[in-house]
Amino acid sequence: MPRPLAFTNARLVDPESGYDGAGCLIVRDGVIADVLHRPTLDGASGDLELIDCGGDMLAPGLVDVRVKTGEPGAEPKETLKSAARAAAAGGVTSIVVQPDTNPAVDDPSVVDFILRRARDIGLVRVYPAGAATKGLAGKQMAEIGLMREAGAVYITDVDHPVVDSLVLRRVLSYAAGFGALVSHRPADPYLSAGAAATEGEFAGRLGLAGVSPMAERIMLERDLALAELTGAPLLVDQVSCAASLESLTRAKDKGIKVFASASINHLSFNELDIGDYRTFYKLTPPLRAEDDRQALIEALASGLIDVVVSAHAPAPAEDKRLPFDEAAPGAVGLETLLAALLALYHDERAPLVDLIASVTLKPARLLGLDAGRLTTGAPADLVLCDIGAPVLIDADKLISKSKNSPFDGRRLQGQVKMTVVGGRTVYPF
Repeated sequence: MPRPLAFTNARLVDPESGYDGAGCLIVRDGVIADVLHRPTLDGASGDLELIDCGGDMLAPGLVDVRVKTGEPGAEPKETLKSAARAAAAGGVTSIVVQPDTNPAVDDPSVVDFILRRARDIGLVRVYPAGAATKGLAGKQMAEIGLMREAGAVYITDVDHPVVDSLVLRRVLSYAAGFGALVSHRPADPYLSAGAAATEGEFAGRLGLAGVSPMAERIMLERDLALAELTGAPLLVDQVSCAASLESLTRAKDKGIKVFASASINHLSFNELDIGDYRTFYKLTPPLRAEDDRQALIEALASGLIDVVVSAHAPAPAEDKRLPFDEAAPGAVGLETLLAALLALYHDERAPLVDLIASVTLKPARLLGLDAGRLTTGAPADLVLCDIGAPVLIDADKLISKSKNSPFDGRRLQGQVKMTVVGGRTVYPF
């Protein structure tokens, strides 16, 4: 086991208790041994490695529930190891990798492969999500029960909407029987086919094929109806427009078991950031209007949106250096998630403890993971961050194999100084 650690003079941010203040934290045998709400230790044991935090934030390590990699099948985009290293550098201690690989994670053997690879890498905690349908084709239900037993933490077809309502009903009902959450990204594929941007004046001026935000709301209404019908829990993946928030509010008020995530990209950018066809801003779902972005921030602050994700989707240069319509969608985000989220704190849009909860305790509870809290006996998964330190994002210096970051060149605040997983320091490397 690693040497016991004592973090002193820290700003402890604990989403479970709501505490945000001075404190010390002691780590032994991979777990949190003690939490003290005072800046210094009295009579510290000689076996402790003392770390003076200098007033920096010490919080639970981030839990990012939507991370794409290229392994297996497209390793030049991203490997599990490069994603794990990028996560560690960003203060992310747990990642859920998506099943849209080659082969797809629609079988327990692929779930087992990912878990074994993660153990061999030995950096952050890696959890696989299992496919809802075989080959992500939306037609035949995958081996949900067996994948759940093998270690899949939730079920999703990622960016492939399940159009057949009967299939999705069966997926929801069957997954609920195994205690598995189903995540579904609402997007009517017929309305959104061929779209590269959000429908409107700006997309029209650029000559880009657009999709109305109603394509999201239409399918969301269907999904919410199926969640009500089955009684199964549903995670709405990457809600992105104000119209969808109205539907979510009604569903939650009605008692439907629905949760929602938003990507840090849609909380940080709007459609105008596309500018002169900058493909790093081509995302799925596409960036929306500024009114939608502001509505998402308000929904996050109010708790209507439960979880914030990086929506890490690596794409190599040859897939991005194309005309906007032809470029691959997606952006890397593991290394910029925390600093970008802290921008909402610096802009006084939400309390720090609530923002940290959206990337720690709330996703952990949603998936039944033992993470996201600074409590005696909890796993010592921690991030030490100077939340006021200026950071200039340079995509070329990112650890991720792909460099497609929309934050390239942006000035943020929040420098990760240390990441600890199970009491081991995994960053700096």
